Amino acid sequence: MRLAEALTARADLQRRVEQLRARITANARYQEGEEPAEDASALLVEAEEALEALRGLIGRINATNARLDLGVDGTMTDALAARDVLRWKHSVLADAAAAASGTAGFRQMRSELRQLSALPVAPLRVRADETARELRELDNRIQQANWTHDLEE
Repeated sequence: MRLAEALTARADLQRRVEQLRARITANARYQEGEEPAEDASALLVEAEEALEALRGLIGRINATNARLDLGVDGTMTDALAARDVLRWKHSVLADAAAAASGTAGFRQMRSELRQLSALPVAPLRVRADETARELRELDNRIQQANWTHDLEE
C-alpha cells in the first residue's frame, strides 16, 4: 500500500469513528416503552474496533514518515512540520497585511483622527506571496512522496 493510500484509509477510518460516535450518542438513551433505532452497545464495539485499526494505521504512517528521506527537506516528518509552520507564517503575514491596509488615511469626519498603518503593506504582501509559493512547492514534494513510497509494515 502506498503512503497516500494509507492517508486516505486513515481519513476514512476517522470519518467512520465520528459517524459511529454520533450514532452511539443518538441511541445511548431512549424513551421507556420504545426501542432505540440501533443497538448502542454493538455500535460501541464497532467503534472500538475501528479505533484499534486506526491506531495501527497511524503507527505505520508515523513510522514511515519518520524514516522517509526527502533529501533537502529532511524526513517526511520534518517536511510536515515545515509545511505546518509555513501555513501559519502565511496566515500571519496575510492577516497583518490585511489589517494594515484596512482604513489607512481614511476619515469619516474632520473631528476624527486618521488611522495610519503601523506596518508596510506591500512588503508584507510580497512576503506572504513568497511564503505561499514555498508552501505550494513543499506540499507538491510531500504529495509526490506520498504517491511514490510504500507504507512500512
